[in-house]
Amino acid sequence: MGFFDGLWPGRAAQFDSGNSTSSAVVLTKRNATISLNKQGALSGNLRVNLSWRMRTSDIEGRSRQSGMLRRPLKLFQPEVVQAHTQGVVNVDLDLGCMYELMDGTKGVVQPLGSLIGDLNGPPYVRLSGDDRFGAPSGETVYVNLDQRDQIKRLLFFVYIYDRTPAFDRTHAKITLYPGNGPRIEIELDERAPQARSCAVFTVENVKDELIVRREVKFVYGFQSELDRLYGYGMQWGRGYKSRT
Repeated sequence: MGFFDGLWPGRAAQFDSGNSTSSAVVLTKRNATISLNKQGALSGNLRVNLSWRMRTSDIEGRSRQSGMLRRPLKLFQPEVVQAHTQGVVNVDLDLGCMYELMDGTKGVVQPLGSLIGDLNGPPYVRLSGDDRFGAPSGETVYVNLDQRDQIKRLLFFVYIYDRTPAFDRTHAKITLYPGNGPRIEIELDERAPQARSCAVFTVENVKDELIVRREVKFVYGFQSELDRLYGYGMQWGRGYKSRT
């Protein structure tokens, strides 16, 4: 159990994995924006997936090499097993989305507080699952692009639930899978050892054009600090995860 920013409870949901293609567009500091209109990706569901794996620091590398000299059988262990034996699975990255609709409604979809949202009704954004161990499937949020006219802006963010700053120990990536066109990738490739949250990207409805913009801005607080940074103006309180 732990607590950070949260609002109100909801229910769990399951979704299909959606469409994907072999090609990818990578958003960087220099090339930070892409238009979903120009990609022809304005229908169906936009699938947003968070995945991560653990980094190996120089110190951990030297420690592992020393351990292998003492225990040569470790040379034959798969890398993922070696990583898990170091207790790295305690890092819990969560994917969330703040939203503002055209009618002024504001809120958040996130694992904390079981705020899973709704895909077929407001806010037309919904969370599927909460991965606490960095599994290959990761965490996924869906956006109903058939209701894009109802959406003013979205802010997708990642935060560390267990209160241990560890972005420097993880290699995280957000992948967007539109219903049509290439997938879009954003890597959290900047080292921010003390950060607890990261604003990854925004989606804005600009004169009926949906613009995705890479942000990758790390902050030392949680959702309320991201809210202040992007001007959503919501009230935040303590939020909890269930034990299951």
